[in-house]
Amino acid sequence: MITSLKNPLVKQIRQLHRTKGRREQNLLLFEGTHLLETACEVNCSLDCLCYTAQWQSRYPQLWELATQKAQRIELVSPEVLQALATTVNPDGVIATAVNPKISKPTIADFKIGLILERLQDPGNLGTIIRTAVATEIDGIWLSSDSVDIDNPKVLRSSAGAWFHVPLIVSCDLSATIKHYQASGVQVIATLPTATNTYWDVDLTQPSLILLGNEGAGLSEELASLADQTVSIPLGNTIESLNVAIACALLLYERQRQIRQ
Repeated sequence: MITSLKNPLVKQIRQLHRTKGRREQNLLLFEGTHLLETACEVNCSLDCLCYTAQWQSRYPQLWELATQKAQRIELVSPEVLQALATTVNPDGVIATAVNPKISKPTIADFKIGLILERLQDPGNLGTIIRTAVATEIDGIWLSSDSVDIDNPKVLRSSAGAWFHVPLIVSCDLSATIKHYQASGVQVIATLPTATNTYWDVDLTQPSLILLGNEGAGLSEELASLADQTVSIPLGNTIESLNVAIACALLLYERQRQIRQ
């Protein structure tokens, strides 16, 4: 059992809390039982599994499955587990794994996608990913100055959905938009000044939905590329909605239109 906070493994895994460490090691940090369970379900190759004795006794079947997939297995004290995690109250297990989202996936038969520009909050991104998977989206593109897609909080807040949707970081979202426009995909920008509401647009046809920064919204450059702009009606005392909620409204409006 690892009980010392000075153990080299503790330092190595704590480096994954930061972008630099994740890039240098090309590893992800999975925190919590649910995320580990999902990683095992999708046959993710685990690098290291760290768990407490209490967690092992509580989840014997998951422990056995995870140990079969991990290159290194370590029983650790609760104090060490706390040091390894980014959460205030970890539930007794963390794992590291090789990042599977390095290559850019090819999306065939495109129907619906999201463009996220300068998104900063990892909780928002995780929630958007979860909603996107629930509504069967084809892919999510993020600007390179957005929050890291491998941020541990993104993985946690996606509730395992992170594994089930292509996530592409782009240094040129304009080129991505123009590429899909050329193949007949309509581009829809969410703008507070738009005269059409989001239910006025036909979302049953192939579409890219553009969503911007939590505070500043979409840049003029991306907004100008849109074929259509839409707004979300708000009461007089509210200026805007959380970007993850706005995203959910549009994606579920598409579901409504499809099933109508």
